Amino acid sequence: MVIPAVVRAIAGLPQNVRFLLHGDEPTITAALAKHPDAARRMEIRHSERVIGMDEKPAQALRRGKGTSMWNAIEAIREGQAHAAVSAGNTGALMAISKLILRMCADLERPALVASVPTPRGVTTFLDVGANVDCDAERLVEFAIMGEAFHRAAHGVPRPTVALLNVGSEEVKGHEEVREANRILREGKIDLDYRGFVEGDDITRGVVDVIVTDGFTGNVALKSMEGVGRFVIGELQQALTGGLLATLGAVLARPALLKFRERLSPPPAAPLLGLNGIVLKCHGGATERDFAMSIQVAVDLARSDFTSEIERNMRRLPAALAEPAPVPAEAAAPDAPVADGAAQGVQE
Repeated sequence: MVIPAVVRAIAGLPQNVRFLLHGDEPTITAALAKHPDAARRMEIRHSERVIGMDEKPAQALRRGKGTSMWNAIEAIREGQAHAAVSAGNTGALMAISKLILRMCADLERPALVASVPTPRGVTTFLDVGANVDCDAERLVEFAIMGEAFHRAAHGVPRPTVALLNVGSEEVKGHEEVREANRILREGKIDLDYRGFVEGDDITRGVVDVIVTDGFTGNVALKSMEGVGRFVIGELQQALTGGLLATLGAVLARPALLKFRERLSPPPAAPLLGLNGIVLKCHGGATERDFAMSIQVAVDLARSDFTSEIERNMRRLPAALAEPAPVPAEAAAPDAPVADGAAQGVQE
């Protein structure tokens, strides 16, 4: 589906957008034979080897050089491309991207981000699987990256940001999420932070960006995808249960197609935090999904979101600094002292 997707994407992109296609040259050339006009905006880079979907990231790093995935990421580092889109092995893509492009602004690991449909448009949701365990500093980094991404990808001048928690009260949740909440509440990082949200808020659109760890985010995203498939399946079964139901389905087909499109999983998850733009399209992507992913890649390449991440990351050390203790003589008589007021961030 990659070649038809690129041809489809080209129709809506300016003439100065061009493509490097990494893979088996004879196969790609044959597929492009039906699209001579689009082929003029493409260059084929032959790669004899590919990375299998079942390969571990460590294996991909050892034997990945010269594969189509490796060459596509390397083209970004060499300045030959502004972005890469792949529907291949997620772990391998992340490992190779981090090795070749490195992380920007002293970030530790990239984050996978999903755009979840809501009544207001979309919610940027991260991390959805790249980092299973996250401390408070990682969660704050995700907030910075997610906010910059949402502005670039969805055109919101000042996105609102929240942390996913088991309740909206500040005393709830594990230590890492409470500490991240404290850092973001203090306002030393220039974000429109709104506090905690709960799981049912993800699809309500109450904020623009929702941040969590990769374990929770992946479970939540897969659960939403499963519910979407269940609803679509039940609706299809109900609409084929008889003559009248089938007739109604035929009449309502345009609305039903739009409904299915709204419940479809996000087509691509950008890897945020790299010195370059890399998008991971899901393995079962359709031609439409991959074409939409290409459009997102072009939008991000035209934006300044990586510079915005770096600007806010420079504020992070001050925001992580230990809160100053209140001098005893400055405290009111018999005033209670908050537990942990002088505790630092756990390393």
